[in-house]
Amino acid sequence: MQKTYFPKLEELKSDWILVDASDQTLGRIASQVAALLLGKHKPGFMPGVLVGDHVIIINAEKIRVTGNKMEDKVYYHHSNHAGGMKSVTLRTQLRIHPDRVLTAAVWGMLPHNAFGRQLIKRLKVYAGPEHPHAAQTPKAL
Repeated sequence: MQKTYFPKLEELKSDWILVDASDQTLGRIASQVAALLLGKHKPGFMPGVLVGDHVIIINAEKIRVTGNKMEDKVYYHHSNHAGGMKSVTLRTQLRIHPDRVLTAAVWGMLPHNAFGRQLIKRLKVYAGPEHPHAAQTPKAL
């Protein structure tokens, strides 16, 4: 009988990956980043174990979408006060907070539990081409 492989804490090594989002479709890049965060590209992948990589996304403001999503897609948030529901279209969200668009798309593709909350902390999204993670020597995707 063969035993199931479980990675040891010393064996868990996460890399830093740099992703350029300019002229990329929102959903396609979000699914690729979610797979990188989960570690599905690694041979030692195990669900529920932090084997994935840290991901840096630059040029989030240059993301593309198809169809009428710029006007039709709406992001909602609530202030927890009566009548505090706010809605913002994708076009406005990209203009004001372009990093939140990609973060919300990736979060939708991760598990919605404590493990997913750990994974989303490994995602860094920046609107422009600069990022403060040069010391981690990220590899380009």
